Amino acid sequence: MYKIKKSTNTEHISMVNLKKIYEFSRHFKLIFIVVGAAIVIVSTLFTNKLAKDLALEEQKKIEIWAEATRQLISSDNNAISSDFLLKILEGNTTIPVIIVDENDKMILARNFSEPKNNLDKFYQSEISKLKNNKLPIEIKFDDATSQFIYYDDSLLLKQLYYFPYIQLGVIIVFLLIAFFAFSSTKREEQNRVWVGLSKETAHQLGTPISSLLAWVDLLKARNNNDQMINEMAKDVNRLSIIAERFSKIGSSPDLQLVSLNETLGNAVQYMINRSSQKVGFSCHFLDENPLFIKLNVPLFEWVIENLCKNAIDAMDGSGKIEISIFQKEAEVYIDIKDNGKGIERSKFKTIFNPGFTTKKRGWGLGLSLVKRIIEEYHGGKIYVKQSEINKGTTFRIILNAK
Repeated sequence: MYKIKKSTNTEHISMVNLKKIYEFSRHFKLIFIVVGAAIVIVSTLFTNKLAKDLALEEQKKIEIWAEATRQLISSDNNAISSDFLLKILEGNTTIPVIIVDENDKMILARNFSEPKNNLDKFYQSEISKLKNNKLPIEIKFDDATSQFIYYDDSLLLKQLYYFPYIQLGVIIVFLLIAFFAFSSTKREEQNRVWVGLSKETAHQLGTPISSLLAWVDLLKARNNNDQMINEMAKDVNRLSIIAERFSKIGSSPDLQLVSLNETLGNAVQYMINRSSQKVGFSCHFLDENPLFIKLNVPLFEWVIENLCKNAIDAMDGSGKIEISIFQKEAEVYIDIKDNGKGIERSKFKTIFNPGFTTKKRGWGLGLSLVKRIIEEYHGGKIYVKQSEINKGTTFRIILNAK
């Protein structure tokens, strides 16, 4: 009794630890996404502020440049001030500017990449563009005439405007790479744990199963017609198959072309023999056109048994299980339906996570193994097709018929 209790406590602790690992993983992903989004937002806002500040600085420079132009053209400037004003005008080497008269005739242009031909047409086009972008700065002279300065953003400012979007793209790509790298690393670690646990389980079961087989053979030799011994032999052989299933986890599956009807029928018959009479099984197979598909029979039977066991638990040992097969083009659909407690929609995906269970005992690994066997070993899909609380659940398996 003591040993059984100790095993139960260890099992419970392991299940709790497994749940904590997946909860931590889920929370870590959420924190990673939130931190990444915060970095993107703060960086974008800061860069936009820099761009606005630089735009204001360039506007002030153009205003100073306009005033220097006005004073230089005025006649009341001496030689010293004229040299100073010329230095101010020549100091603008980055901001594109065009000075026009009251009739929009160009007087001066600076810092434009000029084409070799059609300069007049080019500058008229530039003036039209600048009119739509910003208001011109007016230069008023003493003789009541005016000139207008049109200006554009410098190349640096334009690059700064686009920089947040480039930065955002780079950060998103970096976060995605880091996220997938983390997920891949975690998945590989989980796979190693799965494989190690499965193979160790198979190894630990190997010796006692061999001993049981030897004892059964000895009992058969003494009393070959005993029905009880024959049933014991069936269960020991079944235990040997289970150990073989564990040993196959992590190895390349050996898929063979087999009858789907026969394989499903064998798995269902085993569950019928080992279930209460209060549980009814109803099978709808394609009798007219039996399907032959590539399966690893021991692993696929394990899938069906797990789903049926979960259905029986959900029905509290009393109810009906329906198993249906139908084909659509190159895919085979297998529906396993029960009339049990049902599953909340929010848990349709989480039920396949290792450690998820609603039972007081168990590791919560059954559906996780089912998903792994169907999707990774058989290249198929499995999901909750539909479920209603207190009405039942339907699991759907999709396999390639070719």
